[in-house]
Amino acid sequence: MLLGVSFLATPVKFVAPSLSLPVALDVGRQTFMVFNWLEVALGLMLVVFTVGTARRWMQATAVTIALIVAMQTIWLLPVLDARVQVILDGSTPPASVLHMIYIVADALKLTLLGILVWRICRLVNQSLIIK
Repeated sequence: MLLGVSFLATPVKFVAPSLSLPVALDVGRQTFMVFNWLEVALGLMLVVFTVGTARRWMQATAVTIALIVAMQTIWLLPVLDARVQVILDGSTPPASVLHMIYIVADALKLTLLGILVWRICRLVNQSLIIK
């Protein structure tokens, strides 16, 4: 989902010729709001299921992912939402690196999730071979 929303659907909507910038921004804002709540729920579940029961690297990875989601939820998304509102109100906000920070955070989450899945698959495969 992260790959599809953040790295595919979001950039593609800005190249659709029939979609105006205000509409694309408003759709993006709504998409990221809903997606963020899903990430919060899944991040909490990931932490609950790994902390205290899984290996240390799994715990550390889960907590790191949850902290990235928390940073996006508490800091980045509200500030980016305010920037979108400025544009929707007809003004131009000052230049900012916030979108790049959000993209880097999403790339880091995606990388950590990929590593987590890969290592879990290796553990499962090893346990199947041993039995």
